[in-house]
Formats: sequence, C-alpha cells, structure tokens
Amino acid sequence: MTAADRAAERTLTHSTKAELALAFVALLWGTTFVIVRGALPRISTMYFLSVRFTLATACMCLLFLPAFRSMSLRDLRCGLRGGFAAGVFLWLGYVLQTFGLKYTTAGNSGFLTGLYIVVAPLIGAAFARRWLQPAELGGLAVATAGLVLLAAPNVSAQYGVNRGDLLTIGCAIVFAFHLLVLGHFSKRERFEAVAIGQVALTAVLSSLSLIFEPPAATWTAGVVFAIVITGVFATAVAFAFQTWGQKYTTVTRTALIFALEPVFALVTAVAVGGEKLTIYSVTGGALILCGILLVELRPQRVDTQV
Repeated sequence: MTAADRAAERTLTHSTKAELALAFVALLWGTTFVIVRGALPRISTMYFLSVRFTLATACMCLLFLPAFRSMSLRDLRCGLRGGFAAGVFLWLGYVLQTFGLKYTTAGNSGFLTGLYIVVAPLIGAAFARRWLQPAELGGLAVATAGLVLLAAPNVSAQYGVNRGDLLTIGCAIVFAFHLLVLGHFSKRERFEAVAIGQVALTAVLSSLSLIFEPPAATWTAGVVFAIVITGVFATAVAFAFQTWGQKYTTVTRTALIFALEPVFALVTAVAVGGEKLTIYSVTGGALILCGILLVELRPQRVDTQV
C-alpha cells in the first residue's frame, strides 16, 4: 500500500467517524425539540437564545481550554474569524425562523426550513463548478420526498405564500450558507476556534437583540432544564461535533444526515409527547433513511468539498 493509499484510508476512516458524529448531532437537535417547545411559552425567544448560547460559549471555553493553550495566536485568530463568519449566518437563520413562525404554521416552518438540505448541496456544487453525482441527486430527491410526507399532515392548506413563509424560505437559504461556510473554515482552520467563534458571536448578537425584544421569563424548572440541556448538549456539544464532523465529510452528506433531525424529533414526540404515528410519518421517515443510504453506500471521493 502506497503512502497515498494509506492517507486515503485514514481520510475515509475519519469521514465515517465524522458522519456518525453528525448523526449524533441530528439526534441531539431532534430529541430536544419537545423540550424547547415546552419552554418557549414561558421565556421570550431572543432571551432564550441569548442565555442558551452564552451558556454554550462558557462550556466550550472549558471543553477546548487545553487546545487553546497549545494553539498559536495566528491559528486562534484565523479560526475565530471563520467562526464569526459562520456565526452571522447561524444567528440570522435563527432570527428569520423565529419571526417567520409568527406568520406561518409550525408545519410550514418545519418543512420550509428543511429545504436547506436541498439548497446547500446545490449552492455548494455551483461554487465548486461541478455537477452533483447521480447518487447524490437521487438521495436528495428521495430525502426531500420524505420531508414532504413528514410535514404533510401539518402543512397549512391555505393557498399562496405569506410573509412568514418567505421569511422561513430565507431562513433555509441562510442555514444552507451556514453549512457551506462552516464546512469551508472547518477544513482549513482549527475546528475548536471555529466552533467557539460561531457560538460566541450568536450569543453576542442574540444579547444585542434584546434591545428590540425585552427579556421576559417565568423561571420554572422546565425553563431551566431546557436552557441547560440545549445550552450544554444541543449547542456546545452539538456544534463542536458538527464543526469537527464537517472537516472530514462533504456538504451534501452533511445535509442528508441532518435530514434525520425531523425523524428523531418524531420518534421523541411519539415516545415522550404522546403523538401517534401515521402513514405519512412512517413513510416519510423511511424515505429519508433511504435517501441517506443511497448516498452513503456510494464510496466518498476524498477530494470533494461538496
């Protein structure tokens, strides 16, 4: 085995671990949806985001302290700069999604936000000036059909597109760019600095937004629990894993793996929230899994960035 072959084998091993880490991120986000939904009626949205991301920033500082001590000032500065770039899109996506929910249904919001799963690979392919492979296009198409079926029972029956839908479509585009920007910098800079940079900037911007939405909260055990769970696990741990994971895999695979988030959310809602499975949800979840497998069973090209 040549040196190039050994390097390719190591890369593929890293990509497998990275994609498992990204699946774990989707699990964290999906299973905490019920917790967040229960807490938001008792705390204003931007206040929740501000506290959540501030706690996550503190946790990341502790988590990455050994790495920061051994990191050169240049590496830290370049990584933070990349994280700040990703953080702008991360924060803007949350804002557009939140305000969009005021004018559209939860079903519409969930489905339209999920469009980033399709948009990100297409934008990435355009920037890379290459066509997506047939397996990638097929996997995206099958997973998108699954998303449509998952959302079908809750999507508004009204005709036309309202401003909430437009805001949420903007949110999907912004989240797509977040995936692309994060993938770009995580491959080039120290992932620890990139990860904490995006989370810290989101905390700062969310806190500054309290000028426009004054903080309000009823501090119950459920609210505190939601902040701790989402701040530590769904933000600090999740974004650390996502930033590291995107270092070793492509935007297309990342987007498809994140299509598991609504599947995990559905399983949690059934197990904890008492929701019932329907033919739509079962078929939709199965299609998402099939779409992911269609791409995952195709050997990954180690030189691709999309």
